[in-house]
Order: sequence, then structure tokens, then C-alpha cells
Amino acid sequence: MRPKLLLPSEYVAHASKNINKAKKRVYFLAMVVAKDSSSSPIIDSLITAAKRGVDVNVAADTFTYMELSGYFFPTYYRNKKSRETTQMVKDLTMAGAKFDWLGKSKSTIVSGRTHTKLCIVDDIVYCFGGVNLYDGGIASNDYMFVQEDKYLADKLSEEYEILRDAEKSNSYYKSHEFAWKNNSVLVDGGIIGNSIIYKRACELVKEAASILYVSQYPPTGKLGHLIRKIPNQLYFNPTRNANLANSWVIKFGELFSKNQTLYNHRQYLHGKFMIITKKNGDKVAITGSHNFVYGGVLLGIREMALETSDPEYIKQLEKFVQDKII
Repeated sequence: MRPKLLLPSEYVAHASKNINKAKKRVYFLAMVVAKDSSSSPIIDSLITAAKRGVDVNVAADTFTYMELSGYFFPTYYRNKKSRETTQMVKDLTMAGAKFDWLGKSKSTIVSGRTHTKLCIVDDIVYCFGGVNLYDGGIASNDYMFVQEDKYLADKLSEEYEILRDAEKSNSYYKSHEFAWKNNSVLVDGGIIGNSIIYKRACELVKEAASILYVSQYPPTGKLGHLIRKIPNQLYFNPTRNANLANSWVIKFGELFSKNQTLYNHRQYLHGKFMIITKKNGDKVAITGSHNFVYGGVLLGIREMALETSDPEYIKQLEKFVQDKII
């Protein structure tokens, strides 16, 4: 299966169908996981798969409770959305799935978060995009890539286990990468200041003749200054699209990087990628969960991204820009 870019609702339908056919394993990870009108097909398929004996593993960050209801940890039952989320976890575990909350021991709502998104169904992999599993995430302007590849599925399953073990021991692991075909999968392990994704983005921009940038936020830190020096097309949310907290992140990012957005749609932009055109005309992309914001590096956020020169990925990202961004 060649890689295919799926919009959020397509991702839900595609993944649900394959989870319903899963024979051996499912790993599902997102920052926000909740059961509501948009996400219920995946949640229901996970429960059904677990009941028939498939090894189902689900993890979400406790930021889920902040996003949905304003509370930090899964011990809170103070409103309907919180209770529904807690009931979802009970339903999954009663069906036989393993569920892990990530970030329970973190001191703030922003530090040490797990921002990675992936879904593995047997040897089918959904990754290298930014879709969170709840109404707001599925309504956002975003995507996930799907591809069938046993090696990638095995490696990302291992990464999931590493993350889960680190969470259980309240520890972090060094950012690292592994080769897959002619690509590199970049993994940030949550050590403050240690982001292989951000570092690689800076290295690529230094070699660039031009850049196409898409994220929910403007690029900040060293990356933001490097991008400003070369021809660029930058698409990130105007402040009108964002809630209060995110609007301040955007305002400060624009102020310090002096970069401005070309994005004019009202749909909240949540996809994150860069396409770098080198001086010899070759193109390389970084696509995944990282927002290219230096604050995330300083906060030790766990992320995952793909660095690729594969025309199949780049053409689909360029089409996403034409269809959904411009």
C-alpha cells in the first residue's frame, strides 16, 4: 500500500473499518481521546476488537480532561464530558483493552505532554499527522497518512511500548531516529531542550532556497528567524481562529519571529508540515505532530515526525495545501 493522506473524517472511517477486521494487534495513541459523535466509530471498534481477543492498547494524555472540561487529571468527575471520558476508559478496559493515561505526574498542563498521534492495526499504520480523537480534533483542518508496512508497524509498536514504559517509571528518553526505506522517522522522547525534529527542521531550512510551512502556530525560536531569511509561504492560524490560550501563543510567535500568516480560512488549522525546496531543486518534507514552536522543545513535549523526500508524500501534502489551505 502506497501512502495515502486522509482527512480527519476519512481517517476515522478508514481506521474503524480496519480495526473491525484486526486479527492480532491495535495500538492507538493521541493527545486527546474521547468518545463523542465524531470519534465513536473508532472507540466502538476498539471495544469490539478487544472483546474478540485482539491485543488492543490505547493511550491518551491527561490533557484530554483539560481540553474537554477544564480539569487536569482523570480522577475528576465534575461534569458530563469528564464522566463520559472516564466511562469510555472503563468500557475499554472491561472489554479487555489496555488503557494508559500519560502525563499524570506532570506539574503543569503544558510541560511533559505526549503530543504524538498514531494508530497501528496489524501491519497498517496511521501516523505522521496531527488528528486528535474527539469532535474538535476531527473538525479541524488536519490529516493522517496511512500505509501498510510490517517493518514500520513493528517499529512504531516498539516506540509505543518505550513511551508506555517511560511513563510508568516517570522518566524520559533521548530523542532519536530510525531509518525506514529511504525515510527517517524522528522521535522526541520528552527531555527538555532535546528535540531531534526541531533540530532537523533548522538544519534543512539552512540549506533551503524556499519553504512552504503549515502549522497551527507560527515558527518560533531559531527556526522562525531562519525561515524569515528565505522566500517562504507560511500558513498558520490567525488569532481569530484560536481560543484565548492559543491566540496568545500565536501573538507572541508573530511578535518575536516577525512572520505573518497567509491562512485566511475560518476552519482551525491543525496540520503540521514543512516542504523545503533545496537550492538544487530537490524537495524534502517533515510531517507529523510537531508544531515547530521552540516553546514545545523547552517544555519537553513528546512528538513524532517523518522526514521524507518521497514524491508520494510531497505531492499529497502539496495537494492538501491547494485543496484545504490556500
